[in-house]
Parts: sequence; C-alpha cells; structure tokens
Amino acid sequence: MASGGHEHVGNYSGVTVDAKEGFMDMTVKVRRNEQGEMEIFHDNLGKCADNCASCGIGSTCSQKDAEGFEDKTYHFRLVDLPGTYSLSAYSPEELYVRRHLIDDTPDIVINVVDSSNLERNLYLTTQLIDMHQRMVIALNMYDELQHSGDKLDYKQLGSLLGVPMVPTISRTGKGVRDLFEKVIAVYENMGDTALERHIHVNHGKELEHSIDRIKYVFQKNQDLRSKYSTRYLAIKFLEGDSEAQHLVETLPQHDELVAVRFEETKRIKDTLHDTPDNAITDAKYGFIQGALKETFQPHVGRPGKTVTEKIDAVVTNRYLGFPLFFAVLFLIFYITFQVGAYPMDWIDWLVSQVSAFVKYAMPDGVLKDMIVDGAISGVGAVIVFLPNIMILYLFISILEDSGYMARAAFIMDKLMHRMGLHGKSFIPMVMGFGCNVPAIMATRTIENPKSRLITMLITPFMSCSARIPIYVVLVGAFFPLYGAWVMLGLYALGILAAILMARVFSRFLMKGEDLPFVMELPPYRMPTAKSVLIHTWEKGRQYLQKMGGIILVFSLIIWALSYFPHSTETDNVVPTQSTEIVENGRAAASPQHEVTVAETQTSPSYLQRIGQFVAPVMQPMHFDWKMSVGILSGVGAKELVVSTLAVMYAGEDVDADSASTDTHLSQVLRQNMTPASALAYLVFILFYFPCVATITAIKNESGGWKWATFTAVYTTMFAYVASLLTYLIASQF
Repeated sequence: MASGGHEHVGNYSGVTVDAKEGFMDMTVKVRRNEQGEMEIFHDNLGKCADNCASCGIGSTCSQKDAEGFEDKTYHFRLVDLPGTYSLSAYSPEELYVRRHLIDDTPDIVINVVDSSNLERNLYLTTQLIDMHQRMVIALNMYDELQHSGDKLDYKQLGSLLGVPMVPTISRTGKGVRDLFEKVIAVYENMGDTALERHIHVNHGKELEHSIDRIKYVFQKNQDLRSKYSTRYLAIKFLEGDSEAQHLVETLPQHDELVAVRFEETKRIKDTLHDTPDNAITDAKYGFIQGALKETFQPHVGRPGKTVTEKIDAVVTNRYLGFPLFFAVLFLIFYITFQVGAYPMDWIDWLVSQVSAFVKYAMPDGVLKDMIVDGAISGVGAVIVFLPNIMILYLFISILEDSGYMARAAFIMDKLMHRMGLHGKSFIPMVMGFGCNVPAIMATRTIENPKSRLITMLITPFMSCSARIPIYVVLVGAFFPLYGAWVMLGLYALGILAAILMARVFSRFLMKGEDLPFVMELPPYRMPTAKSVLIHTWEKGRQYLQKMGGIILVFSLIIWALSYFPHSTETDNVVPTQSTEIVENGRAAASPQHEVTVAETQTSPSYLQRIGQFVAPVMQPMHFDWKMSVGILSGVGAKELVVSTLAVMYAGEDVDADSASTDTHLSQVLRQNMTPASALAYLVFILFYFPCVATITAIKNESGGWKWATFTAVYTTMFAYVASLLTYLIASQF
C-alpha cells in the first residue's frame, strides 16, 4: 500500500489515511471543485471540521493535515492543497499538485466535481485517467443539478469513464458516507470491472499514433516506468510541457525522444493543422462532450431566467455594481463597529475586574506590576476586539459561501486592467482584508509573472484584521459618530493606494503583457450556518491563540523595557502599600499614586530612550515617543500596537468626565492626541512596514529578499508621506 502525504488537485485537495493501531493504512487524495470547497468533508466528518484547511475562491493553502472519520477498518486524514483545474505546467499550483501526485502516489483519488459545471470539471478527470490514478468521483451539489431540471445518468457516465460516481450534497452531508464506502470498495476491489476499470482517453487516430511512438521510447527506461505512467508522460512531452522536457533532458533516451517528438509535431501540424497541445485539449473536451451526450439531458423549455441570472443582472451591472459593492462594505463595517461595541464593552469590563482583583489581592512589587501593567493591560487591550474580528469574518464567510465574492472580482476586473493589474489580482487583495499572509500566497493563482509580483507588492496596503484593534480604539475615541465612515474610508484609501502603486510599478518598474482573465461565476447559494460558524470560529480561535502567544510575550517585553532600569528611589517616592479604592465592585489606585509610578518608572527606562530616539522623526505628525514605540512594535504584528500603547499608558489617570463606556486606552489617548494626529496615526498604521510574517511570505513567493526588502522600505516611506499630508490637511479644520 502507498503511504505518505496527500494533496489537492485543484481544485485538488488531498486526503491521506495513515495507519493507526487496529486500522489499515490507506492513502486517499481528493480533487475538489472551486465552489464545493472542502465543506463536503469539513461539515460532515467529525474532527475534520476543526482542523481541515479550507480555501475559498482563488485562495492557496499549504498542505495541512486534519483527522477525518473512521470506519471499522480504515482511518482517513484530509489535507487541502492548492487549487487548479488541470495538471498543466502553467502555474505553481499545477506543478505543485502534479509533483505530489507523482512523488506520493495515492491509493485512491476522490475527484470532487461540481455537478452544475460538468464539462469544465471533467477535464482534470481525463488527466487523472491519463496518470492511471484509481479514483472515485463525488458529484457534489447534485441537488442543484436536479433542481435545474437537468438529468444525468451518473452510473452510465461512470461506466464510460471507468470511474464509480456518488452524488453528494455538501450542505447536508447527504452521500458522504456512501462516498467513503465506495472508496473502500474500490480500494478493496481485486479486478471487478463492474466497479472500476482503467480506460484510455481516445485522442483520435493521429494523436494516438504520436502518443504511442513517444510512449514506446519512454518504456525503454525501466526506472521511469516504475514511477510514471508512460502514457501520461508521452502526452505531456508531446504537448511541450516544460516539466516533462526538463525530465527528458536527464534521460539516456533524450536524443531519441526529441527526434520523435519533432517528427510527430510536424506530422500533427500537417494533418490536423494545429499544435499538439491545442489538438490534445480539443480531443479531451471532445471525449467529455461525447460522454455527456450519452448520459446528460439538459432541461429544455425552462421559462425565464434563473435566480442567479436575475441577481447578476443587478450586482454585476456596469452602473450598479460598484455602488452596491461599496454599500455592502459599508454595511459590514457599520455592523462590525456598532454591534461589536456591546460585547467589546462586556469584555473590557471583565478585564478591568480581573485587573482590579489582582491589584487588590497581590502585594505591591515587581510581580504585581508585571501582571497588571504588562500581561493584563497588554493582552486585555487586544482581546476586547475579539467580537469585532469575529463579526468581520462572519460576513466575509457569508460573502464567499454565497458566491458574491466572485462577483466582486468580476466587477473590479476592468478597473484592475486600467491600473496595470490582472483581473485575478483583486482576489488576493480581497483576501488581504482578512490576513495579508495567505493573500500573498494566493498570488500563485496569477499566471503572469509581472502581475503576480505587482500584486504581492501592493497587497500589504489591504487593511488586514490585525489592524482592526487600533482602528477601533482611535475611531471610537475621536470619531464615534462617524465610525463606519472612517473605517470604510481607511479600507477605500488602502485600495486606492494599492491601485496607484500598481500603476506606477506597471509603468516604470516592470514590463510585460497581461493574460486575459476568465473567471467562473458560481451560482448563488445560501450559506449554511454550520459552515459559516466553523470558518468564523476558526479565525476567532487563531486570534485567541495569538493572544496567548506573541501578544502576551511582547507585552511582557514592552513592560520590562518600560520598567527597567528601576532605581530604588522609585520605591521611596511611592508608598509601599498603595491606597486602593473599591467602589461598585471595581478597585482603582489613587490618581496621585498612579501618576507617580508612571513618571518614576518610565522616565529612565530603556523603552523611553528608544522612543525618544525615534520621536523627532515622528514629530511633524505630533506623535509622542510612546506612539512612536507603538509603531515600532507593530513590525512584529499589528495587534502589538494596541497592547504596547496599553502597557505604556497603563499607569496614566483619566479625566473624571471621560465617557464611562470607553476603554481606558481610548480615554487616555484622547488626552494625549488631537483628532488630526489620531487620523494621521491611522493612516500611518494602514500603510507602513508589513508585519514580519507578511515580509517573509513575500520573500518566499518572490524567491528572495530583494522584493521583500523593497516592500518594507517603500511602504514605510509611503506611510510617512501620506501620514504627514493627512495631518497637515486635517489640522486645518
């Protein structure tokens, strides 16, 4: 039996089944369609829902293991890998998937096909047949095919392809257990042709003659035959596939193979009047069309337009598309800001109670200060924004699952081209609203190298969710009545700046022609509550994990830098036992005590020395040294800006008439900043140096530190200029 990893073709995802005590070892790889995603497994196979990777439209995921379901004999593990509709060598995903299929040949491939788009999805199936992969086809979203009135004899189609088919409905889980029972049956099958049989996709007499000639030469190499399907290799070499050509260069039969291909290419051009790759593609689609003609009966006479067509007539309208898109964004930000304020206040109250309890229960000293001013202030200042993060991701999941996100890319396509970008560039840009790291990785789906690199360089201008905490703090403190508008303005400003820089890069930095952009618009679907909540909770869980990791550690580091060197004179200035006031269940140190501690502990600290060194550069925007340190901390992770400010301002008292519903940090920032400097600070946070993880992702995807370093430098320079202009303009009002 094969062992090892599994992948994802495509829309290909992988599932591996490793040995467990009492279980047999099986390797299964899953090819999924773009819209079906991995929900067919996420929502219906128990533990997989918590761990399995899921990729939305245009996304790219690294290999990720997840426990699947078990029957009495087998244990399945699912893995999601980059998506593609073919196994050609035109994109990194296609090569990545193809190499994994060859290097870790699976026992079974689960080919998840969109039942509403059979012709396109079955193209990859023909390539898997060429590779001689054993597989089971999951006809996902089969209910939509039935609802449309179309009819499919899937048993007959499976017989023609030599592959068993199982109708499934990912939303309800219908057919999933039957699918895995079929996988087991195929795996245990010992030559029952009624269940499965291997066929050859017939490419026509002329092409088959060429394929056989090249295949015959490949078969002379015994080592090659043990690893590759020589028929598949012959087809790819005849197509002129770059990966196949590199392989041939290493073989003893290189000269003979090149000579045979040259002869056959010339013969095909003379007889078919086309290149081999085009002829092979046409032959495969002809094979698919022939199989569907015998088994698929489209519904005729269906009156009127479909629901999807009626909705698209509005949302993709050349005049209404843009206003509707920005209206949707405004609504999302409004709800994120307004509704999220209530649970945010509850969490802030809880954090203050924990802080008050620790102050009351622990004796004064370094440990107490570290816990209260370091850990609780730093982590607490960021964790209060968990509701805002989850609300934002809730809406993003709904937009993706409903099919609207694809329409957003569609309506932005023409604008993208005008500004020097590929239409597909908008997809990573939208993903950047969640996190810039997977957005940078998603640029792999852009075939054109120029567009791919430009998209990497401008994606950091998309406001990721890590920036939301600082946005909410400053917007809530200075612009509470216009919160949604300010938030929308920041996001729109990021998009406009990205488009501007894309235009500059396209014209002066990189040359090259863009390829046409064709994007499939999936039918609208009602998102399932289970799927949306799973995705939302996954993002919330990641946020909480960050709180217990980098945020906590960095908060303690910031506290230590602000506390030390700690002279003994400080202890003489501040009474050993602080006076605590407990009122309405909440304790607070006396104002005089808190101000003295802040002044005596922060004044000679290492942190203040760092801040005062940087402060002159930030002085034109009226950022004090504490705000400057906050900016520096954001290089590690943007959430650290809030936790850093919270730690440094933890000891400051606030005015008695400050709004009680505001967080302590919002109140103290309002006392140390003007609205103009707050707005400039927001703009600086929006544009400056991406976090370390994003810079690393750019380095990995661009192939070196050159463009990663360039991104770090140009974004920071852009941020400084934009922030300064914002302050100068805003201070006039």
